[in-house]
Amino acid sequence: MQLKAEPEMAGKVVRCPGCNTKLSIPATLGAPPPPSGLPAPSGLPAPSGLPSPSGVTPPAPQESDAFGAEYEHGTTTTNAPETPAEQHQSARGGWEETDPANPNPWLALAIGAVASMAWFGIMFPFGKGAYGANPVDTMDYMHDLFLERTWVNYTETFFFFWAVALLYLKGKKLRHQKDAMYLDVLPAELGAEINRENVGHFIDHLYGLPPRLRDSMMVNRIRKGLELFEVRQNNGDVGNMLGAQSNIDSSRIGGSYSLIKVFLWAIPILGFIGTVLGLSLAIGSIDLSDMTNMDKVMKSFGQVTSGLGTAFDTTLLGLVLAMFLNFPMNAMAKAEDDNLNNIDAFTNEVLLPRLNDGGGVAGGDTNGVMDTLVRAVASAQKEFLVDLNALSKHVKEQADNLDKRANAHQERVDAEFTMALNRMREDLTNAVKDSVKTTSEYSRAMASGIQSLNNLLSELGGKQIIIHQVKKKGWFSRE
Repeated sequence: MQLKAEPEMAGKVVRCPGCNTKLSIPATLGAPPPPSGLPAPSGLPAPSGLPSPSGVTPPAPQESDAFGAEYEHGTTTTNAPETPAEQHQSARGGWEETDPANPNPWLALAIGAVASMAWFGIMFPFGKGAYGANPVDTMDYMHDLFLERTWVNYTETFFFFWAVALLYLKGKKLRHQKDAMYLDVLPAELGAEINRENVGHFIDHLYGLPPRLRDSMMVNRIRKGLELFEVRQNNGDVGNMLGAQSNIDSSRIGGSYSLIKVFLWAIPILGFIGTVLGLSLAIGSIDLSDMTNMDKVMKSFGQVTSGLGTAFDTTLLGLVLAMFLNFPMNAMAKAEDDNLNNIDAFTNEVLLPRLNDGGGVAGGDTNGVMDTLVRAVASAQKEFLVDLNALSKHVKEQADNLDKRANAHQERVDAEFTMALNRMREDLTNAVKDSVKTTSEYSRAMASGIQSLNNLLSELGGKQIIIHQVKKKGWFSRE
């Protein structure tokens, strides 16, 4: 098995993440390579008193890269390389992947229950004062806070230790993921680049890693990327798949904090519930029926203060436990995000640059070039059709909008014309009515005048009218 180490770890003694045995890192780790023509150093013995694992001395470091130098650990016996037919006949299909972020909640429940009982056992001997009395010292107050309050404090403590147990198990899973980062998953001995001829060797190398360490986010992601590259031989497809897998891992890590966030919400809520219970107990214990009995009154006030102490202590414990739980939870979330970013950086900076799908070879791999061209043309045609469909949809929407606007305008014009026609009809009708009314009134007045004239003539017809002529006086008139 090959491991990676940083240059500053040269000469130190560490434990193998696969078999957990001690081994010494060569002191020449990260040293510049020897001049051309000189043989490389054969190997360095382990420090005295520290046997090499499996009785084999680790050889000298190999080429170094951005993630540290490489050196071999384990047996030096090598098997004959398998033929391509034998490699394809080997059993593949991945391995059973365990959840890299979600711990077992029932195991955490058991750990939390044991830790809660242990904590209550630690607090029990510190009780010095009587129940309900003022605490003697700080430890007596701690004893009363955890053991002599309502059931709310017991529940808060249990939830707190359950959440701490979940964080502890998540920390172990994170340590496992970090140990897998030391594996040399892409050894340079198998090839400086990964192409269709040697990708099977890299996949077989991953299957040969220790089962405990190969079941990790980094190894699983690289295995899936190489297996996709073996089928498709396309760097773009592999990059898209690795990005999608990174999003999946990120969502899985974010979802693993759901139960812890529930506890972080429930603990303060339980504190407020304890406050309500304490206040209810304090108010219910007030007895002022007999004010002359001072002993009874003082006992009643003592029960009130005890209830108020229960109310405030439950809230205090809930807030303090929630604060103590919030810090490690956010620290764990940041550590997991950093580990996920390291895996993304490794795949982007080490894996993808070494993949060679034949797209940049001129005349060497005709099939690869043709496949690349066909995929490029198909991709461009797909984008053109997508854009054309989007443009057609946009034009159709504009035409529909124009038809809707034209219909709305026509409806408005018809409505305005109808309204104006109705208004003109009403005005004409009113004018005609006014004219007819005026004419009728004038006719009635004329009829009344004629009738009056007829009556006058009838009266004059039966009388004699004498007309006297009056002579005018003038200059030429005669008197």
